[in-house]
Amino acid sequence: MKYDVILIGAGPGGIYSAFELVKLNPKLKIGVFEAGHTLEKRKCPIDGDKIKTCIGCKSCSIMSGFGGAGAFSDGKYNITNDFGGTLYEHIGKKKALDLMKYVDDINMQYGGEGTKLYSTAGTKFKKICIQNQLNLLDASVRHLGTDINYVVLQNLYAYLKDKVDFYFDCAVTDVDKTDGGYIITAADKKYECTDCIISVGRSGSKWMESVCAKLGIETKSNRVDIGVRVELPAVVFSHLTDELYESKIVYRTEKFEDRVRTFCMNPNGIVVNENTNGIVTVNGHSYEDKAMQTKNTNFALLVSKHFSEPFKDSNGYGESIARLSNMLGGGVIVQRFGDLVRGRRSNVSRIEECSVTPTLAATPGDLSLVLPKRILDGIIEMIYALDRIAPGTANDDTLLYGVEVKFYNMEADVDDRLESKCKGLYIIGDGSGITHSLSHASASGVYVAREIAENM
Repeated sequence: MKYDVILIGAGPGGIYSAFELVKLNPKLKIGVFEAGHTLEKRKCPIDGDKIKTCIGCKSCSIMSGFGGAGAFSDGKYNITNDFGGTLYEHIGKKKALDLMKYVDDINMQYGGEGTKLYSTAGTKFKKICIQNQLNLLDASVRHLGTDINYVVLQNLYAYLKDKVDFYFDCAVTDVDKTDGGYIITAADKKYECTDCIISVGRSGSKWMESVCAKLGIETKSNRVDIGVRVELPAVVFSHLTDELYESKIVYRTEKFEDRVRTFCMNPNGIVVNENTNGIVTVNGHSYEDKAMQTKNTNFALLVSKHFSEPFKDSNGYGESIARLSNMLGGGVIVQRFGDLVRGRRSNVSRIEECSVTPTLAATPGDLSLVLPKRILDGIIEMIYALDRIAPGTANDDTLLYGVEVKFYNMEADVDDRLESKCKGLYIIGDGSGITHSLSHASASGVYVAREIAENM
C-alpha cells in the first residue's frame, strides 16, 4: 500500500497532523498506524473489585490507542511557553502560542464549547507565592475534563475516519528509508510513503530511540521527573483552583537547591494507575461533569533530575525506582504524610482511619524505602512550602501515592521544520522529547502538517 503521508501514533500530535493535512489537501492519501485500540475499546480492566491492580495488558488502554495517553487525562490544554516543552525554540514563541490557540479553537468546534478558559494573568496568587519562596508560572488553561475530552476525540475521529486510513492494534515495528521516501513494517506487512510523521508519545520512548539509532539521527539525553501524587481535601486548594483551576508552582529547595514543581492538578478528581513499558506508576484525572467529581483534589510533586556524562539512561533511572515501588507494593504505594515524616509505614488501619478517603486502591507502605533521600527531602520541603499558601497541605492525613514518574524521550535532532536529517521524516509530540503536554504536542502536529502540505 502506497501513501503520501504515514503517521505513526494516533495521539494528539498524530490526530492534529491528520486533521490539518485533510483540511489543507483532501486529495492526500494518509495512513495512521496506532499500536493501541480504537477509542471506544479503550477500557482499563481495573475495577477496584475483581481486578484491583494492573494485569499487564498487551496494549495498555490508559497509555495507548486513539487519543494517546491524553485521552483519559483530565483534558487540560495549557496555552503557554513557560512549561510543556521547548517547541518555541524551534518555531518561535509567537508561532507556538498561535498554534496552541488554533488547537483550542478546534477543540471548541468539536465538542468543547462551554468549557472554561482559566488564566493566571492578574491573579493575586502570583504575589502570595513569591512572598513564600514559590513561583507561580504564567498560563492560560482550558479544562475540558476527562469526559468532555473524550467527546472531542470522538468527534475528531468521526470527522477523520472516512478521510484517513486508520490501522488500530497495529504497532509499527520498523521504519526504513528508500530513495523515494519510507517503508514501514506493521503486522508483518509493508507500507510505503513519501513523508513519514512519527508521533509515538512517551510510551514509545524506547522504540523511538531504536529508530533514531538505526537511521543515524542524533539524540541527546533528557531529564526524568520523579515524585509522588498528593491527594487531599478539595477545600484545601479551592481558593486556588476556583480561580486558576491548575496552579503550576515551582519551588527551589533550601537544602539542595533542587527544583520541585506541581504537575497535573485535578480539582475534585481521582488518582489512577498508568502503565509505561510494563511499569505501574500513578497519575490523576478529573471530570467536568459535577456528578463524577469527588471531594478530593490531587496533584503531582515532581523533582527534575538531569544527568551528565557518563550516565545517559535517565529513563532507566526512573524505571528502576518505579520497579522498586512495584516490587514492594505490588503496584502503587500510598502513605499518609504524617506517617512519612514520623518514619513509619502506613498500614491498612491507618489508611482506613484517615480523614481523606483514597480514590485509588493502593498498597499502604513506606515511600522512604523507594524514593532516594534527596528527592524525598525535596518533596517534604515543598509540602511545607505549599502549606504556607494552602494551609492544610501538610496535614497528617494528606495522602502520598508513589511513585509518579514522567519519562521523557531522548530529544531527537530536528530542524526548525521538525524534520530530521532524513528528508521527509518528521518527529513530533512528546515522542520527540521537544513537547511535554497536550497543547504543545497538538501544536507540533498542526505545524508539521502545514509544512508538508505547503511542499506537496
